[in-house]
Amino acid sequence: MNPAYSVARTVAPTVAEHLQLHRAALPPTDPERPPLELLPTARQIEALVDTAFWASVRREEGYIPKISLAFLRPIPEVCPLVFEEPLPLDPGALTRLAAAVEQPGIHLGVWPAFAAGGKSEPAASAGQARDGELIVWGTTHTIPPFCFVVEVVGPGLLVLKHRPRHESRKFVNVAVLEGDRIKIVDEGASRIADCPALLTSMLGFDAASMQDDALNVQVQLALAMRRHGRGGILLVVPSGSEAWRESIVRPIRYAVQPAFCELTELLHRHGSLPEHEWSDLVTRAIEALAGLTAVDGATVITDRYELLAFGAKIARRDGDPAAEEIVVTEPIVGGAVHRMHPGQLGGTRHLAAAQFVHDQPDAVALVASQDGRFTVFAWSPCDGTVHAHRVEVLLL
Repeated sequence: MNPAYSVARTVAPTVAEHLQLHRAALPPTDPERPPLELLPTARQIEALVDTAFWASVRREEGYIPKISLAFLRPIPEVCPLVFEEPLPLDPGALTRLAAAVEQPGIHLGVWPAFAAGGKSEPAASAGQARDGELIVWGTTHTIPPFCFVVEVVGPGLLVLKHRPRHESRKFVNVAVLEGDRIKIVDEGASRIADCPALLTSMLGFDAASMQDDALNVQVQLALAMRRHGRGGILLVVPSGSEAWRESIVRPIRYAVQPAFCELTELLHRHGSLPEHEWSDLVTRAIEALAGLTAVDGATVITDRYELLAFGAKIARRDGDPAAEEIVVTEPIVGGAVHRMHPGQLGGTRHLAAAQFVHDQPDAVALVASQDGRFTVFAWSPCDGTVHAHRVEVLLL
């Protein structure tokens, strides 16, 4: 038997309170407000996190298990695949099953066992579980609003999240656990005076992103950039302005003329195509655009998602001083504000991105690192300098 993962007990009450507060924020008449009994208790969250952690540090035939545990009943609305015999919620069972459920969008359903069973309650197998103990009843692709999910991202790396409502295809990260480190996402980070709209959407608490996350292309681009794993820079500049060229070495090796507007045109066609077809086309366009960031240099797009160049070399604009100091924050509870030279934050990508935004304050720079870190650089009018937002905790 594994020893208790102490972080699970520490973080569970905070996560339980988070879910209850979000539920309480909905009017009692809101059809998406779930009954209180559908939310996990702190004890149940602790059990889910503890089991997921110990599964994450195991190996099955040399492979790292990557699984997602969803706390929900096997109701018809989630189109469940139900096991004839439920599995115990233990690391060994999860590790053995991991290869079958590692594809994105597949979740293992977990719910308390009941001896009598029923249409919406998984029955406990004799000798395996007592009434009320958590069991794995099967799998689902469908996650209803407020469903709590624990995702195993890597060895000892867990993401605790939930889906806020049906209209949003986005999960909202609540906490990230890495070994004995706990990072609780700070919802208040979106309320700072000069918070970039991109960060607000990543946090998932603005009305627009709740309605349809596919429309927030910058978030999807960030995810795709992080996914390809090669690192890269994406510069988002004002549409109709040529000022960005003053901060780029010329000639630009991969300049695009005229601007490539596939993604722009697809966004304008929203509603004129079947939803699934439109969504697939947008996803492919985003993946293709994000793939360009893997080329050495920066990819430049407008705020209307028109591609202007890729493989561009950033240079300090003539007559402008070097960016000597930036503000660095991370949207987590208790996160400190740091001031540092941009070179201290990362390598040449971070230094170049900070200089670009320093010279082009109307632009935003997104930087993906090969180690998974992700930083959004934006000009801060309040601080009078470049603000680097470390946001990988929101993208896991």
